[in-house]
Amino acid sequence: MTNQTDNAFWIGKTFDDFLFRPQKGISDSRRNIHLVSKLTNTIQLELPIVSSNMDSVTGSDMARTMAMDGGLGVVHRAMSIKRQVRKIAEVKRSQSAVIENPLCLPLSATIRQAKNFANKHNITGILIETESGSGILAGVLSGRDIPWDNDVNDKVVSDYMTPVEKLTTEKPEISTDEAASILFDKRLERLPLIDANRRIHGLITRKDIFSLRERPDASKDDKGHLLVAAAIGAHGDYLERASALLVSGADCLFIDIAHGHSSVMEVAVNNIRKQCNDVPLVCGNVATSEGAQFMKDIGADAIKVGVGPGRGCRTRLETAAGVPQLQAIREAYETVGDSIPIMADGGIKTDKDIFLALISGASTVMLGSALSGTDEAPGQMIEDPVTNTKKKIYRGYDFTSSRTRVFI
Repeated sequence: MTNQTDNAFWIGKTFDDFLFRPQKGISDSRRNIHLVSKLTNTIQLELPIVSSNMDSVTGSDMARTMAMDGGLGVVHRAMSIKRQVRKIAEVKRSQSAVIENPLCLPLSATIRQAKNFANKHNITGILIETESGSGILAGVLSGRDIPWDNDVNDKVVSDYMTPVEKLTTEKPEISTDEAASILFDKRLERLPLIDANRRIHGLITRKDIFSLRERPDASKDDKGHLLVAAAIGAHGDYLERASALLVSGADCLFIDIAHGHSSVMEVAVNNIRKQCNDVPLVCGNVATSEGAQFMKDIGADAIKVGVGPGRGCRTRLETAAGVPQLQAIREAYETVGDSIPIMADGGIKTDKDIFLALISGASTVMLGSALSGTDEAPGQMIEDPVTNTKKKIYRGYDFTSSRTRVFI
């Protein structure tokens, strides 16, 4: 990998230019090889794969699935602050040892309201409190309690719920293992946690306990909630967006702009540090040693490397800017070493490309097109009646010009 006499122009190598020379294997099984890697110096992933913050790749479903498999999803920002906050909250609420603030309805709520509430939040059981906001448990309304007859829609939930006196409840300090034994021994779906005054302190569900046991490598925070990241920009409402996302539970923020090696990025990082100093920041994108050093100097917690290598990116076609991706990764690593993790963003076409990116210096890789056709991706489905096949739209959104680039 060498440069021309003029440093503005480069020749270099990328994924398809290399093969790994086979060597002696030292592992008994591929199952014994662990891929634990750093996203930042404070966040580790069992699976070093991050789903791209594109509106056709990562919404709440993708973020949840990535975390369950040990990776991470970055919820895109091509939406209102309120909607992005809601998607982050959906992921954080979807899985935990203890649901600390379970969703509740008051005794006065109607069956119609309960049905709409359950559908909106994708839950099968609702804690009923004595009054709205009281936090005092009155009972539980499950799907089995609600009659199929729509004639009861206007009746109140208190007529159909299971009252607290007939429920199995436990103290807030119960351990996860003890709760699991009770749930399985008594064939219960949920276990409300209340104190002596019936005040609600949390909820443990059979589904969550089962998932925790089946997915020990899931990416979780110290309270057992799934990890999730969110993308923000460097202009406009980015400070308001960052603050709201952190309140909703985002574990990490991605400051994502086309040219990260810029004064715009420097100002954005400084402003966010003033507002919320401790939040892990993954910043990008850059493709040079100078860009990597710049990111380290301004206080990024991880560097996103890649300018134009992705299938959904037209940067190289429209600006002629970029560095062959494998060279960009190696160049960044040789500059910052292990002092700050590097994320390889773009150009991954096959499994071997992930391997090459990791051995060249990346700690994690970001995938876009490779995940865009999955069931969890939010892209629009297209059915071809001629070939009887289904495809999803994969696109990159240009925030500076409001243009949408569409790929299938």
